[in-house]
Amino acid sequence: MEVTKEVLRKIHPRLAQLRAHLESARYTPKVADRYLAVASYFVHFLDKKHVPIESAQPEHVHAYLRAALRIYRRTHGRRPIETGWRPSHTSGIHMLLRVVQGRWPPEAVPASPIEEFHAQLCSSYVQWLRDFRGLASETISGHQAMASRLLTWLGERATGSKLAELTVRDIDSFVAAQPTTLRRPTRKSKALYLRSFLRYLHGRGLILRDLSAAVIAPRVYALENIPSTLSAEDIAAVLRAVRHDGSPRGRRDLAILILLATYGLRAGEITALRLDDIDWRREPVRVRHSKTGHETWLPLVRPVGEALLDYLRKGRPKVAPRDLHSRPRAISSASQRLKPVFRDRQASAGCWHKVAGETRTSCFSSCPSREFAAGGSSLQGNWGRTRTSCFSLDSHLSENGNRRPPQNCS
Repeated sequence: MEVTKEVLRKIHPRLAQLRAHLESARYTPKVADRYLAVASYFVHFLDKKHVPIESAQPEHVHAYLRAALRIYRRTHGRRPIETGWRPSHTSGIHMLLRVVQGRWPPEAVPASPIEEFHAQLCSSYVQWLRDFRGLASETISGHQAMASRLLTWLGERATGSKLAELTVRDIDSFVAAQPTTLRRPTRKSKALYLRSFLRYLHGRGLILRDLSAAVIAPRVYALENIPSTLSAEDIAAVLRAVRHDGSPRGRRDLAILILLATYGLRAGEITALRLDDIDWRREPVRVRHSKTGHETWLPLVRPVGEALLDYLRKGRPKVAPRDLHSRPRAISSASQRLKPVFRDRQASAGCWHKVAGETRTSCFSSCPSREFAAGGSSLQGNWGRTRTSCFSLDSHLSENGNRRPPQNCS
């Protein structure tokens, strides 16, 4: 049922404010009505608890979800089996809170002097990683998570003189308390994060000994996990299936998949594209590399240009943000948010599900020496690759695209 402006003003002025935001962002009426309906339930829940919207916290959202889940179970006699049940409730609530409070989730406020010390230490560590080491934001988030996890695990021992008494036994106990189901490459990454934080603590004089050498990381061999790839026939089948979908979402997905299949872009590089990155007169495309922070200008080949132009004319809503891939369905810069695009489109084409990275590998393994007309540089050169082993994966793949162990490896 459509929620009118007059009804919103009678219910709560903040809902009218949310309605104005949805209209300015050009959300579809169906999505806007859904967001407003859920937000109105949440406002009513807060009113019963005598909590103003301006003071709402994450625990209030969790309490509302628990109450909504109880109502669902009483009505249907079971828990929701739909994977989108929780996001369907939280999306409208989070947007309402962002509109009212300016940001969501709110910045955590330390509840004790110990938590305040931990927050200050993590903040200074993040600043050091950004300014001194020049790491990318996604890499910094991994380092920050490990530092916060260690400080939380230590508790009161991670303050002042007690932190200086940190020993190898403490580090071993912390490592042993971590999940054991993680793959070796993941465990190695976390070990490197922990080493970095321990070196930082020693450099600042917060611990007496450099304990980074006590962190043992599992050995990971080069090319031990040969990536799976999509064959050229599978990629063509996926693109054909997407071209049959003339909806705005279909045009957006086609632009994403063609960018991936043609240039081998990472998911973060695709979601970082903006309208200003395409020069339609000289026909280059600017790509911001999420790992290195560098920029690369690539020639705008005809299939990519046609797909992007079709999406901009008939698929992309007229919204203020300059991000290339905008509504109708929001895409985050995190690669996890692109997985539904590949999963759904590959399933419709009858292909085995591959993630974006494996589709990207298919681009490099099938055309590692492709020459572009503009500049005469190869695809490898455009990416700044200097190791030929990065593009020798096809030598470890059998003719049908299955994995084949490398020969004569020592």
